[in-house]
Amino acid sequence: MLSPGFGLLPPDVTADRVRLRTLIVLRWLAIAGQLAAIVLGVQFYGLLLPMGLCLLVVGVSVIANLIAIFVFPENRRLSDVEAMLLLMFDLAQLSLLLFLTGGLTNPFALLVLAPVVISATALALRTTIVIGLVAIFLVTLISIAHIPLRFADGTVLKVPEIFEFGFWLAIMIGILFLALYSHRVSAEARSMSRALLATQMALAREQKLTDLGGVVAAAAHELGTPLATIRLASTELMEELIDQPALRADAELIRAQTDRCRDILKSMGRAGKDDLHLRRAPLATVVHEAAEPHVERGKDVRFEIGPGMGGSDRQPVVKRSPEVVHGLRNLMQNAVDFARSTVWVDVEWSPRSISVTIMDDGQGFPPQLIGRIGDPFVRQRRETDDAVKRPGYEGMGLGLFIAKTLLERSGAQITFANGADPFLADDERPERCGAVVEVIWPMSVLQDDPDQVLGANRPNAA
Repeated sequence: MLSPGFGLLPPDVTADRVRLRTLIVLRWLAIAGQLAAIVLGVQFYGLLLPMGLCLLVVGVSVIANLIAIFVFPENRRLSDVEAMLLLMFDLAQLSLLLFLTGGLTNPFALLVLAPVVISATALALRTTIVIGLVAIFLVTLISIAHIPLRFADGTVLKVPEIFEFGFWLAIMIGILFLALYSHRVSAEARSMSRALLATQMALAREQKLTDLGGVVAAAAHELGTPLATIRLASTELMEELIDQPALRADAELIRAQTDRCRDILKSMGRAGKDDLHLRRAPLATVVHEAAEPHVERGKDVRFEIGPGMGGSDRQPVVKRSPEVVHGLRNLMQNAVDFARSTVWVDVEWSPRSISVTIMDDGQGFPPQLIGRIGDPFVRQRRETDDAVKRPGYEGMGLGLFIAKTLLERSGAQITFANGADPFLADDERPERCGAVVEVIWPMSVLQDDPDQVLGANRPNAA
């Protein structure tokens, strides 16, 4: 329901995510680790390393960091291409250092995973694939050609070929697995973040509409007295000017326009008032308000409202919150969209709970997705019949996610199911054979005390 096309989400909330300062700090840590490893290898283990070349390679990273610090601002955010080039530079620098220090016999070769994981976490998938392929190529290259490690007495540090091959294979598997894992986790986190942003915007929009209705209703209330006075005065003028048709016509025009102003303000104020009495309503009123935009869309929407087992005949008065209204409205829109002809809305209450069950006679939820309903951005290829029924629908799953999130925020528990086996023939399916959504609130959470003293109304907020 809410997608970037509707202007509720940024066109690309994932663009320019990586800060240059983050990569600079990570590179300083890598430089410190490389220098420490070189010094320890030479001083404590007596390794013969090409110190000049090793320090030159580390110095290149130092120079690159200093250039980045003095040329670019600290808050600079990198595009995918810029971040990819920096990570590939780090890969090349580390690979060259490994080439000088024993290749895969150097245990620090495992650090080639770091740029790949960073890319998979923060960059696009195609960028991660490029960096992963470069890492695989460089690791394979240094496993074939490298300068072997030597001790002070000239002994060459040699490991069995099977261990060297196993280390190479472990790095290859690590690149593939960690890249896939990190990308999947970060993508799900970003999707959830975008969906929550859309939910907050939807709720804010609903609240703004409610506040706007309150302002209009307050204006209608305040202008009611002067408009009534004008109408009374114009009526008296009409009686006194009965022998002056021209002036009487002007008085009639004044009264007609006064009535018109009254009717306009009355119709604009139907959205609601900022009156504390309207912050609560009977349960049936709240359900009908949620369904109102969809009852005239060509489908038969049937309401069955009554007490459940042990419930009182007195209908509960509930809190009329934007979360409840907007969440139920999304569920009802989904039912009306996919129903063949009829939607049932069953409302029941008991001493402990209130339940609203929405059912339709459509095809029901796809069996392969019923376990994921309520997750944001669940994509599915649209069938031809579905495209005809809902020509503008993109099938992102965001509408159900918003409904689920808003209703759960109000204290409800939601279950999704199908009214019948979707693989049954049409003549074997029961009347209520489509999707079934049950929303249950604890009575103590949703019910409002009708005898409670509300106090003075609060001023309207413009």
